[in-house]
Amino acid sequence: AAAEAAGARTEVCLGDLAEAGTAAGLVARAAEAFGRLDQVVSNAGIADRRLIGEVDHAALARALRLMPEAFFALAEAALPHVTRSDQGRIVAVSSFVAHVFAPDSLFPVTAAAKAAVEALAKSLAAQIAPTGATVNCVVPGYTRKDASGHSALSEASWKKAAERTPMGRIASPDDIAAAIAFLLSRDAGLITGQMIHVDGGLTLA
Repeated sequence: AAAEAAGARTEVCLGDLAEAGTAAGLVARAAEAFGRLDQVVSNAGIADRRLIGEVDHAALARALRLMPEAFFALAEAALPHVTRSDQGRIVAVSSFVAHVFAPDSLFPVTAAAKAAVEALAKSLAAQIAPTGATVNCVVPGYTRKDASGHSALSEASWKKAAERTPMGRIASPDDIAAAIAFLLSRDAGLITGQMIHVDGGLTLA
């Protein structure tokens, strides 16, 4: 609604990216609805805090389906569109958990899945660079999202997260969106294969 109020055309499509065929279907639906497809943002993810020895193989398999496999499927389906666009862009949203490993803040299966997304993004960036299309990752740090969401933290946990962040504050969704918007813009036309950390210096600590 907010996007439409700002003058944008929107098309809402629902689906589970962990299921085969969903990603290709979304790309086809978007291309049909708008007549073309220039850019893709892959933002699927789950935050699983269970440690190795607690988390099961099924959870790892689902994380891999939902993140790197879904990104692969989205990118594969979108490739013919973005590589012929004059502003072709693919942006994947990763996570600091693939870069920061503290004993009291581990997300093993999520970290593995997001690291795989980053590797795929770098490979694809090199592959399609001659076409002028770009592929990058935005890597958020601690980000305050919907308080009722599946990975919502307590206020005490947010305070601890802010203390761990050198800049002393938690990111907002708008901070992450701003980085994505820049990477989609014409000004970012020579930026490709990069991991853009939006984390207040968390990965420096």
